[in-house]
Amino acid sequence: MAHIMVVEDDIRLATQLHDLLQLDGHVVTLIHRGDEAVAAIRSAQPDLVLLDVGLPGQDGISVCREVRADFGGVIAMLTARTDEIDEVVGLEVGADDYISKPVRRRALQARLRALLRRTETHAPAQAHQLTVGDLHVDLGRRSVLVAAREIPLTDAEYDLLVVLARRPGEVVDRDTLYRETRGIAYDGLDRSIDLRMSRLRKKLGDDRAQRIKSVRGVGYLMVRP
Repeated sequence: MAHIMVVEDDIRLATQLHDLLQLDGHVVTLIHRGDEAVAAIRSAQPDLVLLDVGLPGQDGISVCREVRADFGGVIAMLTARTDEIDEVVGLEVGADDYISKPVRRRALQARLRALLRRTETHAPAQAHQLTVGDLHVDLGRRSVLVAAREIPLTDAEYDLLVVLARRPGEVVDRDTLYRETRGIAYDGLDRSIDLRMSRLRKKLGDDRAQRIKSVRGVGYLMVRP
């Protein structure tokens, strides 16, 4: 399972990509504007960014150029343009691959698997860790440390923590939490996420909710130090 961020302003295509990638077992984040993508990529540090070239607010080439220096994951440019110069510029500013629209499902899956395998082979160790203040999550070992003390979590608690730790400073709604931890949509009634969050906070020593805050009627937010 990898965390893939899809930056695409075509809502229909973005939704199709989201559903396809989730079926492959990935955690998927959707961003629809280029001027929101830079902060989101730097914050979440996903394993792979599928980045459209033609975006509102800031084009994909500029986004790639801006984040490349401090983002160690894969960037695959996604575009309907056929001009070779766009591909050349994209690769020169740091893109790892270039995928043309219309997207062919099987070809896309194969390309992304190849890119992710390459990342697993060559990425530095820190690319497999999440750090938010004194909280450290080792994605390879599935271990959690708070102030250098290991915290034993159930798989369900760990998965919930990872979703939040990938997005520090970002409110994560309940539907996202349900989809990414349980693979189902939130029905508006189920309170299992809230119960799981209560147990997680106790284990993290966050009884006063200073580390993970509730956002009434929406979801939860991991506080950025």
